[in-house]
Amino acid sequence: MKKAYIISTGTELLLGSTIDSNSVFLGKKLEDIGIRVVGKIIVGDNRDQIARAFKLGFESADLVIASGGLGPTKDDLTKEIACQVMGVKLEIVEEEVRRLQDFFARRRRTMPESNIKQAMFPPESVVLRNPLGTAPGMYLSKDGKVAVLLPGPPREMENMYINEVEPLLKKEFQLETRKAVSRIIKVLGPGESQAEEMLEDVIDDPRGCSLALLAVDGEVHIKVTAEGRDINDSQRILERVTEKIKDKMSDNVIGYDRENLSSAVAKLLMNKGKIVAVAESCTGGLLAKLITDLPGSSRYFWGSITSYSNEAKKILLDVKEETLARYGAVSKETAAQMAQALIHRYGVDIGLATTGIAGPDGGTAEKPVGLVYIALADNNCCNVKELHFTGNRETVRLLTAKTALDLLRRHLISGGKD
Repeated sequence: MKKAYIISTGTELLLGSTIDSNSVFLGKKLEDIGIRVVGKIIVGDNRDQIARAFKLGFESADLVIASGGLGPTKDDLTKEIACQVMGVKLEIVEEEVRRLQDFFARRRRTMPESNIKQAMFPPESVVLRNPLGTAPGMYLSKDGKVAVLLPGPPREMENMYINEVEPLLKKEFQLETRKAVSRIIKVLGPGESQAEEMLEDVIDDPRGCSLALLAVDGEVHIKVTAEGRDINDSQRILERVTEKIKDKMSDNVIGYDRENLSSAVAKLLMNKGKIVAVAESCTGGLLAKLITDLPGSSRYFWGSITSYSNEAKKILLDVKEETLARYGAVSKETAAQMAQALIHRYGVDIGLATTGIAGPDGGTAEKPVGLVYIALADNNCCNVKELHFTGNRETVRLLTAKTALDLLRRHLISGGKD
């Protein structure tokens, strides 16, 4: 398998004022076509640091792909330094000069002289078109190594990679004939170490597959890669190992590849013709967001009531004054009445409610930060789950919302017999 090294340039990335989304995009895309990323680095607009990054990249991988530093200013150094490291010289490409002049002319602006550097490339390179900006990219293959230079703005970079770079990489490394196939199996319930124990037999004897486990926002993603004699054999191996993992994980499997918890729940709700509503306290609308992230969710989602105060719980969700006084807003009794009100007052099929202490303040010895109650009610029953999460406020809220959605998923799978 060919190897790649990713470089993201720009002092703003080091300072944290801009998020490095480019390397995430590139890592996924390279993996999709069968190129393994062995490392990545962020460097500022510094000549020595950029040169060191390219040298390290070429020592580690077959392909170095960099984004940023292709503009017209003095601190845009990526192309100049990459060419120095690879031992090639830059020359003005007249066609690119005309393209830049046309770009500015269409906007009724005079092209600054400094933009000429964007039209300079080694004669042996391929110029990568950029219809969305002034900075062309560069593809250079020399002595068994490939350098790809892309613009920094994500919109320009992604468009250039998809339309210009990926076809060249497939041809360069003969990836059209690759034999490996992969799948991500998403699991919710067991933690990473518990999932590893459950899959011990599969991990110890993968039979033509490699497995990698990764914890992602309360889920465990199991990356399975199979490589057989040809693509069909690889697919057969992948399906066989997938079935083994499904048998071990059972209802903890929430989806594959681009599927997620929200899409799994949506499919079940539509198949069963059910309408759900949610009542949220500690999650503050996050549960509703997870549901409505999918287009068309109005087909199965009635809506959400964010009842943060006790008054809202009493007025909108019929939580009794005596319940709040005796048990408190964070209690299984309050959670149950919140969920039941959605059924009896608003007439939906399923009511889902959350209440808890997300922190960082508000906890006591009896009710610590991270204590959460999730209630699910339908016309036959009401079940309440007590949970204790750790982490900051954002983590507690996210885990609560996902666990509530997973509780709904399991309820729908069991037909209400959970």
